[in-house]
Amino acid sequence: MGAVLLVLLLAVVLFGIGFAAHVLWWIALAVLAIWLIGFFVRSVDGARWYRW
Repeated sequence: MGAVLLVLLLAVVLFGIGFAAHVLWWIALAVLAIWLIGFFVRSVDGARWYRW
């Protein structure tokens, strides 16, 4: 019984890590798209809209 619970717990943990990694990939792609838009879209004086 303990082994079954351990396997189920491991499955839940791995599923949670996989889901979190998937969500983080989408967030990273959205941030990259925003950064690229900000890099190519500049104001008249040539300054970027961010101050990094």
